[in-house]
Amino acid sequence: MTVKERTKPQVATMNAVHDLPVLVARDKGFFRDEGLDLEFVTTPGMAQVTTSHFVKFDSVFDRPLDSVYNEGGIDQYRMCEWGIMKRAVEANTQGLRGRKIVALGASMSKFAIVVARGSKYYEPEMLKNQPIAVTPNNGSDFTTLKMMEGFLAQEHVKRTNAGSMLKRLEAVRDGKVAAASVMEPWISVAQKWGLRILIESHSTRSEAAGDDLDGATLKKMFSAQARAVELIEKDPTPFVHYFIRETGGLLKPEEFQTWRLLHAAPQPYTEERWEDTYNWTVKWNMTVPGATYENTVDNRAWQ
Repeated sequence: MTVKERTKPQVATMNAVHDLPVLVARDKGFFRDEGLDLEFVTTPGMAQVTTSHFVKFDSVFDRPLDSVYNEGGIDQYRMCEWGIMKRAVEANTQGLRGRKIVALGASMSKFAIVVARGSKYYEPEMLKNQPIAVTPNNGSDFTTLKMMEGFLAQEHVKRTNAGSMLKRLEAVRDGKVAAASVMEPWISVAQKWGLRILIESHSTRSEAAGDDLDGATLKKMFSAQARAVELIEKDPTPFVHYFIRETGGLLKPEEFQTWRLLHAAPQPYTEERWEDTYNWTVKWNMTVPGATYENTVDNRAWQ
């Protein structure tokens, strides 16, 4: 694989719930204040009302963001903590462009499992053997397992694919699936539609980067994100428009539940966290065994 020539670091943006500190830092000029000249590459995400791509349980690296990264069009990106771990581990086993976990990310994205207004399911354990619509091997999938494993044995937690966040909610509303796992702004949309929320949980991002992005640059990038976090945590309302745009008009600014937003400055990814999280993903058969902290994590922004 040949990584294309680049004149500046290329940073991915996708869903606002994952990337809000990056979007705010970009638009407020915080990256520029750090002396960085970055190119921002927008890839389609399952939170976008206009998304048309459909992902499968047995594939990861053919998805838009992953494909762009593997072809050299992105140097740095973030996803759910487990999704980044899976990709960092399995890229090596598949001979794809390498990447490392370079930070615990800034966004603690909120996910919720929702059912129809008149559903017969009133608590998580009542979804025993009932497929829950998720994005396979992404945040909604992993966080669904995280939420459900306290209520059901592993063999009774079932997931399925019903498409984008909007398609998922429509499937729940129309009785095509028992439940769906969605993130903001789609939790707020679900509430507007009168759907019932069974359980919610935060899901932390991880930051990934190729080996050619040096620690000094990453440090500046994370510093800019940390500055954006301060603004968001002080008052998130000026930044609601990033989420409203993703719904294509289905949600008004005042209908978005800003209290669900939670952010903190990026921080090093510790070995203890690696051991706990990696062993959890292996237990759920969501990544391959045999990886190590040393060959998957690189906290070079803090070295």
